[in-house]
Amino acid sequence: MRSYRFLQLDVFTSALFGGNQLAVFTDGRGLSAETMQAIAKEMNFSETTFVLPPETPGTDFRLRIFTPGAELPMAGHPVIGSAFALARIGALAPGRESFVFGLGVGPTPVALTWRGTELAFAWMTQGLPSFSEPIANRAMAASAVGVQDSAVGGTGLPVQVVSCGLPYLLVPLTTRRAVDNAVVNPDALGTFLHQAGVEECGVFLFSTERGSHSTSSGQADKATAYSRMFAPTLGVHEDAATGSASGPLGCYLVLHKIVPAAKSTSMLSLQGVKMGRPSHVHISIAAEGTDIKSVRVGGESVLAGEGVLYIP
Repeated sequence: MRSYRFLQLDVFTSALFGGNQLAVFTDGRGLSAETMQAIAKEMNFSETTFVLPPETPGTDFRLRIFTPGAELPMAGHPVIGSAFALARIGALAPGRESFVFGLGVGPTPVALTWRGTELAFAWMTQGLPSFSEPIANRAMAASAVGVQDSAVGGTGLPVQVVSCGLPYLLVPLTTRRAVDNAVVNPDALGTFLHQAGVEECGVFLFSTERGSHSTSSGQADKATAYSRMFAPTLGVHEDAATGSASGPLGCYLVLHKIVPAAKSTSMLSLQGVKMGRPSHVHISIAAEGTDIKSVRVGGESVLAGEGVLYIP
């Protein structure tokens, strides 16, 4: 039996039992892709990661990311959480300002902020966005996510696929209540995407309605967007925090002038509330007007535990 150490983290949160759960295998050498996939299914978190030696020049580690159903070329909370895991085991020296993960989409820089010898915050750089044409059939989109037609779009915002490495169907809803009440129908969603000429992807619901949830201090939150994400085709019914969708969200809000460029470097997506795992995903979009120059997603992580998995 071979033994493989893993760390379990809660990502995009500063509090234990919040955020999105992640298992990080800090040395995945000797594991086949098939075994990694089986381990991800065994762990049954939305993602599990495996750290490997670098494969390309200019990178420090190779990171492979698996949902219970498939390998992903990139993802947000696995990158942020894996950075915290590497800092925890000493693979990233205290005070180091940045490093580069090799992902399926290529080299991915990660910037680090320290509090003494403890990693305090990590920023992931994502690719520049690509936008689909707006999808006109709002009634069918509403049916796919189980809301009233009138809840979709609000002040003319389109249903649209946006990608900064992974595509997501972004569905703007008028209120946070509508976001909470949504129930995704996988069959209806698949039919909607097919008729819209869109490949299967996660669906990201959000509302820019402000401040109806309280923070731990009892004050209304100041989130830019309130969100949920569903990816049934990847084996993820609902995700508590989705960094790979948050970059596209920030770009969408800038493109459609919901957030002006002067404020686009300090956005916040509040996700996971309906699941009982509130997550705070920070978004920084550098833009000149609606011309997007860079995309970063960041946050904190908390170590929840660690263990050893035995592989024959």
